[in-house]
Amino acid sequence: MKKYTRKELLSIPNLMGYFRLLMIPVFVYLYLHAETDRGYYAAAAVMGISSITDMFDGLVARKFNMITEFGKFLDPFADKMTHGAILLCLWTRYPYMAVLVVLFVLKEGFMAVMGLVKLREGKKLDGAMWFGKVCTALLFVVMFVLILVPHIPAAAANALIAVCAVVMAATLILYIPVFRKM
Repeated sequence: MKKYTRKELLSIPNLMGYFRLLMIPVFVYLYLHAETDRGYYAAAAVMGISSITDMFDGLVARKFNMITEFGKFLDPFADKMTHGAILLCLWTRYPYMAVLVVLFVLKEGFMAVMGLVKLREGKKLDGAMWFGKVCTALLFVVMFVLILVPHIPAAAANALIAVCAVVMAATLILYIPVFRKM
């Protein structure tokens, strides 16, 4: 196992990744205890701050040559933990969110297992594919809307969830040949 230096572990982009992980319990608390629109807006603000931090950690890492092997692990890990926590919170309010939770676990589980298998073979996926980025962006938008608009009609919420589920399932299917070709 590679030993990481203090400088690498405490780089500015990695500190932003740690911050994003620390924001997860804050979001969960705010969302699950929201009783008014203001409470949901506070949870949405935390999610927004986390996503802005996610955007900036990559920009800072590239611009200032602070890309680290640990950061390549930490950034997607923080993304998945954040998205998973938000999905689980939304599930408490929107029953059909269970479909997205299952698809999310299947997709991310597949990616993790196949990533480890390929890594043992000395191969590595070089970043997310365009369809993976589209899926992540759509998931973020849908989750943000469902948090920011707490009184969205059930039909509209279910339609957003359904569109996101179709895109997530398609993304999972599209990643299968990517790993096969590696």
